[in-house]
Amino acid sequence: MASCCSASPRRRVCEAVTQAMARLTTRDYKSAQRRALDFGRLREFGAGVLVGAVLASALFVYMGGKRLATQEAAEEPRPEPQRVAPEAADPTAAGTGQAPEKYDFYEMLPNFEVVVPEKDKEVKRDLPATARIERPGVYVLQAGSYRNQSDADRVRAQLALQGIDAKVQRVAVDADVWHRVRIGPVTRLEDLNKLRKQLQAAEIDALVIRVGD
Repeated sequence: MASCCSASPRRRVCEAVTQAMARLTTRDYKSAQRRALDFGRLREFGAGVLVGAVLASALFVYMGGKRLATQEAAEEPRPEPQRVAPEAADPTAAGTGQAPEKYDFYEMLPNFEVVVPEKDKEVKRDLPATARIERPGVYVLQAGSYRNQSDADRVRAQLALQGIDAKVQRVAVDADVWHRVRIGPVTRLEDLNKLRKQLQAAEIDALVIRVGD
């Protein structure tokens, strides 16, 4: 290169050729670099599209299977629940002072009890407080029998103030209608005698009725 560029005219020609070659080399390098960059971006884009397609396919398969399982479960007939007949409650269950089904008991009570007709007197006094009842059974205490509903309600309210739960029962004796104020049924002798003492302390007359064993 030094020999061909020694003379002045040749030197200028040589420099022009050298510069042209340098520009050509730089342009080719940049073009090759740009093509490599575009290819890399294209490859990354293609990889992203492929991954997205795979994920979309997997999601489609999953949702389709889940929808099918839900549809099958909805179409599957459900077994009809079995109905269990309720057990009849025992009105004379041990360990309870008063039977739970006392309202039914009061409806059936006239079929079992034996009492003195109340046509000529409204109240029969209880036994003395010292006389305890020792015979086991089912008992009802009657705190009075009245012709007027208001009188029976008054006694029932008086019992409620003493903490005693009572019920007014409407019955027909011969051609007359009576309203009986009754407590119970009571199955424990201890509770029965305690109620009797409580009624006598409150000066409330009571009739003891034994209705069963």
